[in-house]
Amino acid sequence: MTVAQFNRLKLEAETIKPKIGARILNPKEQLLSGELAAEINDLLEQRGVLVFPLVHFTDEEQIQFTNTLGGFAREIRGQDVFPISLDRNVNQEAVEYLKGSLFWHIDGTMNPVPIRGSILSSKVLPTWGGNTEFANCYAAYDDLPEETKAEIEDLTVTHSMWVSQLYHCPEPTLKQLEDWQSKGEAELPLVWKHKSGRKSLVLGNTAQQVVGKSLAESARILHGLREFATSEPYHYSHEWSVGDAVMWDNTGSLHRAMPYDPDCGRLLHRTILMGDETFA
Repeated sequence: MTVAQFNRLKLEAETIKPKIGARILNPKEQLLSGELAAEINDLLEQRGVLVFPLVHFTDEEQIQFTNTLGGFAREIRGQDVFPISLDRNVNQEAVEYLKGSLFWHIDGTMNPVPIRGSILSSKVLPTWGGNTEFANCYAAYDDLPEETKAEIEDLTVTHSMWVSQLYHCPEPTLKQLEDWQSKGEAELPLVWKHKSGRKSLVLGNTAQQVVGKSLAESARILHGLREFATSEPYHYSHEWSVGDAVMWDNTGSLHRAMPYDPDCGRLLHRTILMGDETFA
């Protein structure tokens, strides 16, 4: 394909649901060209999650594609590509950490600048379950009653890694708890006022307590907003086929994996988009 032909490329996309998701239909060579990057980034913010069906990225191609979108970032352990699997032969050190992915969350709430998004490619399917679910927290915020928006506008929430681990390990040893708590805490806005001018909800399993509210009232606020944000209009569940790639906006959505057989070998490869915006 010539440069002139690349310059005429148009993004081929179809809406998945009215308030979340789009399916990208361009062939892989067009995606890797970088010519569609600006349109893809714009659509990602609008739709929250983008699906690239049966694109069959190799690891090198997935890194290349991630780079076209504005910046590839290495994983916390230094990998270029992170294997998402509960198989200890694949990912011995991260299995306990990955169990937290079974609950609604935003990646990087302990980081001053969270990652902008992630891309997952399916390599091995589960024997059962294992869909990945997403919720559009931009659209959910937009649809809140004005009275609720006013009530939560300036609230802040304490987030901590150790609270998220209690979802799947409610009775940790003291050593486990101390290790989790060593990762620190962060006080984040409940309503993220983005540099684009849009607003989204900052929720998930790291959310511990609304500052200035009791634990009981905090739970009602946080769980109520999460229930609303993950309800049908804002929710998309992706059933994987080998070769699918899915990208989501980590700054304006929640995600989680649905339960699956931990011994089935389910495997996804993840690359991440470098963040460029602090929580505000």
